[in-house]
Amino acid sequence: MAEERKPVKITETVLRDAHQSLIATRMTTEQMLPIIDKMDQVGYNAVECWGGATFDSCLRFLKEDPWDRLRKLRDGFKNTKLQMLFRGQNILGYKPYADDVVEYFVQKSIANGIDIIRIFDCLNDIRNLETAVKACNKEKGHAQVALSYTLGDAYTLEYWTSMAKKIEDMGADSICIKDMAGLLVPQKADELVRALKSSTSLPIELHTHYTSGVASMTYMKAVEAGCDIIDTAMSPFALGTSQPATEVMVEAFKGTEFDTGLDQGLLAEIADYFAPQRQEALDSGLMNPKVLGVNIKTLLYQVPGGMLSNLLSQLKEQGKEDKFNEVLEEVPRVRKDLGEPPLVTPSSQIVGTQAVFNVLMGERYKVATNETKDILLGKYGQTVKPFNPEIVEKVLGDDAKNAITCRPADLLEPQLESIEKEMSQWKQQEEDVLSYALFPQVATEFFKYRQAQQTHVDPAKADTKNGAYPV
Repeated sequence: MAEERKPVKITETVLRDAHQSLIATRMTTEQMLPIIDKMDQVGYNAVECWGGATFDSCLRFLKEDPWDRLRKLRDGFKNTKLQMLFRGQNILGYKPYADDVVEYFVQKSIANGIDIIRIFDCLNDIRNLETAVKACNKEKGHAQVALSYTLGDAYTLEYWTSMAKKIEDMGADSICIKDMAGLLVPQKADELVRALKSSTSLPIELHTHYTSGVASMTYMKAVEAGCDIIDTAMSPFALGTSQPATEVMVEAFKGTEFDTGLDQGLLAEIADYFAPQRQEALDSGLMNPKVLGVNIKTLLYQVPGGMLSNLLSQLKEQGKEDKFNEVLEEVPRVRKDLGEPPLVTPSSQIVGTQAVFNVLMGERYKVATNETKDILLGKYGQTVKPFNPEIVEKVLGDDAKNAITCRPADLLEPQLESIEKEMSQWKQQEEDVLSYALFPQVATEFFKYRQAQQTHVDPAKADTKNGAYPV
């Protein structure tokens, strides 16, 4: 009897996570548009092209309207689903927002062209996902919930399968194993995918990074275990802290029951288009060769690639690069103190910065950042493990009695109306309110720039005295 064909589907990340991971999210819309027509012919499961850090980066560094980018991509991709990454109640920012902002953001994302919203929470706190999932269901979008994968005593197969059941009950359309640090090794991927497949009927997608060097093997084992979709990047922006290469994975499954059926000739043309962009990024220093290697310390300290470079730059600023290994060793200790959260934005930045302070001050928690205090106060949600009581006492003291146990967003009043009033002078489209809601200062600078461009005035000389905004 012939083997049943179970072609694995491919989600392409070159327009989002690949350039976020390798060149600090600096690919412009102009660089993307000429190749869209070819990418649209491939037959991808989806193209991930929006969300994550692209929104902030568009406004802050590229002086582009992220909404305009989305609309242009939607116009170009006539046959392919578009996907975005969404940080649960934090949307695309670094703190929880009120439900009305989350709902409006989901509505506008789908109205402007997004088909699939991948929703995750940095603590895997289910409560922080509910509003976004419901809003996505309401707008007839595909709600994919991501499990932020990590290691630790609490993260057993039973933990992941019970999460998967809750996600299915919540109304998600698919599940993604989001392995942001490249911690998932082949054998564990096999076990995890089989366990999830036996506990949920939802499609399973796997997202990983090549940081620790095992990602392609992990994909192979995961697909053999029943994983439905894998995330890959076109080869010029693959490997290192990015994803395995699309063409390589297509070739690896060729002639097997998992054959993707994608055309290598077409993929080669797309790779040829991106190759000069890679070279340009290397020549300009935008792509640091350090992010292209294998870093096995990722597995030792569970530190995602982006976090490694972030720690290094923090130490460099202080002239303390020699303390790098000490900080790396401190990271798992801080993570344990703070309830063993997965290390992904923003928890990775919080744990990393606190580890730097602990080492440089010569005394642990002599200085605690506001974000460390907020995690201990429950303002980001619930961690899987309890906090270290000694650290809670040292950092919070009497304030510990103010800790919250409810969903953090339950304490937030609706915000949209007041935000709209605050930024009304800049509003040219409804979506501007959301840009401002997430990044008030950065968005205002962008609005000033946009106004100056429209009136052909040098932004530096533009009259902004009426454009004051509360800091």
